[in-house]
Order: sequence, then C-alpha cells, then structure tokens
Amino acid sequence: MKKEKKQKQIINSSEKRLKVILKKHSGRDSSGTISVRHQGGRQKRFYRVIDFKRDKKDIEGKVERIEYDPNRNVDIVLVKYSDGEIRYILHPKDLKLGDTVIASEKAEIKAGNTLKLKNIPLGIQVHNIEIYPGQGGQLMRSAGTYALVIAKEGPYVQLKLPSGEIRRVFADCSATIGQLGNLDHKNRVLGKAGIKIHMGIRPTVRGTAQNPRTHPHGGGEGKSGEGMHPKTPWGKSARGTRTRNKFKWTNKFLVKRRK
Repeated sequence: MKKEKKQKQIINSSEKRLKVILKKHSGRDSSGTISVRHQGGRQKRFYRVIDFKRDKKDIEGKVERIEYDPNRNVDIVLVKYSDGEIRYILHPKDLKLGDTVIASEKAEIKAGNTLKLKNIPLGIQVHNIEIYPGQGGQLMRSAGTYALVIAKEGPYVQLKLPSGEIRRVFADCSATIGQLGNLDHKNRVLGKAGIKIHMGIRPTVRGTAQNPRTHPHGGGEGKSGEGMHPKTPWGKSARGTRTRNKFKWTNKFLVKRRK
C-alpha cells in the first residue's frame, strides 16, 4: 500500500510539471493595443505540455489515460514510459487504454508509434509531421486530420494533405502513425453565445451597423446596405482577394497546389 501511494505521489507531481497556467492576452500585443480583434473573456485554463518531438527513442510507453484538452480540438494521451517518465501525446483514433507506443527507427507500423518518414511504407496515414528533422511535429495536429505517404524521391517523401495539396517533406523528418481522433468535433453544437465567450471569442459587429469613421460600410439613414464592393475595416477588398505570396520560399516543396 505504501509503495502504491508513493508511486501515485510521484505521478501526480510529474503531472503537475506538465501543466502550466496559460496567460490571457485578449488579442493585445506587447504595447497593449489590440492587434487581433474579437478576442477576450476566455475561461481560466492550464496549458498541457505536449511531446510534439517524440524524442524519447527506443523506450516503450503505456497509455495510462485519455484526456480532454481545452487548448486543442483533439484529445490527448498520458503515456507512462518504462523508465517512469510520463508525457502527453496527441490521441490517434485507434489508440486505446493499455496500448503501448514507441518512437524508434524500427517501430511497428501501428497507431501512436513514431518513425522517420523514409521508414514508413506508402499508403500509410500519418500525423504530427515534422517540417525539419528534430524540430517537432508541426503538420496535421488537429482533430480527424492525417496526411497520406504517396511517394518517395531521393531526400524527400511526398505527402498528400487533406486539402488535396501534395507536398515534399524531408525523408529524415519523423511522423506518427494513424489518423487523429475526436472526428465528431466538427459536428459539435455550441448551444449558446456564452460558450463562444468561454472559448475567448467576443462578438463581431457588422460593418453596416457601425459609423463611417469606424468602418467603410458605416453610415446612411436607417438600415442600408454597404453601398460599395465589400471592404474590410481598413478599406481592403473583402471579396476573397488572394493574399498568398506567389514567390513564397516554401513553394519549392509544392508538387501540386490545393484545389
């Protein structure tokens, strides 16, 4: 009994290290002015430190718990490794309580295991993909997402992203096997305005309801339309004008543009 209590205390203290209070900024920059509108009023929450790097190599870990994370739309998994360390990882769809995961060059191709892209067979679904080796996963981290490994060419591996875009990624980058869970997130009904406030999203006022000093659509007698081509509050076109830089340096990794 005493040994069990000690183990629980160790787990609880190491779990506390994985949770940090998340500071509120309400869309304000370092000078205190609002740089992102419609933010504020978010509930107090802790940030869970997620292991995106998966750099604990060749040590097996067991799934202790599947948890809700208020900071992301996918659930997280508490993994306890054989050396006693515990870490949070993102929850793949097919990973269950009691399953084991490992990050290794020769890991089995199953949900939750992390390998280098060059060691993953074609046609496999992957998530938490690195852009540069050792940098930590940056692609495919939200609920229900995955990329398909479709080709290998020299130092690159071609991935098909959910948008239909095909992109080259360095073969030495690591990725985790499987599709991320919580597929029903997109079907969630918020139910009331207060939930949006708890999420940190404040109300958005229509341009036509504002005055002309504040918005180009403002002014006029009674309920009137825009009276012009739709514009942003700063006078730029709001008709879906593309702002993507045609000569972006990452374009060299593009094989096929998204549709």
